[in-house]
Amino acid sequence: MYKLRPFVSEKIWGYERWIVSTHPAGQSLAEGAGNDGTAVPLADAIGSYPLLIKVIQADQTLSVQVHPDDAYARVHERSLGKTECWYVLDAAPGTSLICGLTGTYTAQELRSAIAENRLEPYLRSVPVSKGDFIFIPAGLVHAINGGLRLLEVQESSDITYRLYDWGRGREVHVEKGLSVTKDLSSEPVNDFTGPFSCDYFSLERIDAGSGAVTVSCAENDFILFVLSGGGALACAGNRASCKAEDTFFCRAGETVAVPAGMSVMKIAAR
Repeated sequence: MYKLRPFVSEKIWGYERWIVSTHPAGQSLAEGAGNDGTAVPLADAIGSYPLLIKVIQADQTLSVQVHPDDAYARVHERSLGKTECWYVLDAAPGTSLICGLTGTYTAQELRSAIAENRLEPYLRSVPVSKGDFIFIPAGLVHAINGGLRLLEVQESSDITYRLYDWGRGREVHVEKGLSVTKDLSSEPVNDFTGPFSCDYFSLERIDAGSGAVTVSCAENDFILFVLSGGGALACAGNRASCKAEDTFFCRAGETVAVPAGMSVMKIAAR
């Protein structure tokens, strides 16, 4: 079990902490994984990992985006696609996410609305609160509004097509974005506990409550992200102190003891 240190990416709207990453654009560090006990890039400790997991702090609204699926990304970007999901860590009162479109529109209708800076009526907004979960498959138009802190789990890809940027003047990728947009929708799951799984990842919230619990996965490596509580995780005779938003990489077959009063999100690649 390795405690991880994030790679931090500052943005004009807030920041991202890449808490689990072997992506070349930014790697997290595995504490104690070096031969001399030092921290090393996660890829040096485990090789490549198919997921990229982030904490996103959105102080302002992000651009409206859409991501390609694997088939498109492989041909046009030489990359994995990007299917992802969000778990809401914190939300300002009345905050929402943009998740899909309000109807079925032609590419030309959307292209014209983007060019004329009037895409807002086409965007579907859904209210969210702390503890909610929403799945964002590749091809679903989406945006994160300001006032949200999210745990994001995605394929290990840094491909984003920015469809619309609220008139802020940054580069947009309209034609690529429209070519991968699909007629999809997704609904938030309130007070998510899981389990949830798709073709790429699985998530389950584990609440230790009044007594310690053990967490393991026989088949796959897994991630433990501390949602709340504090103390120490124990694995194979070793103990690691932790607090909310600390992240641990655990090997398949390892058993981790989670202390009473702690809640963790267990995440695994599929």
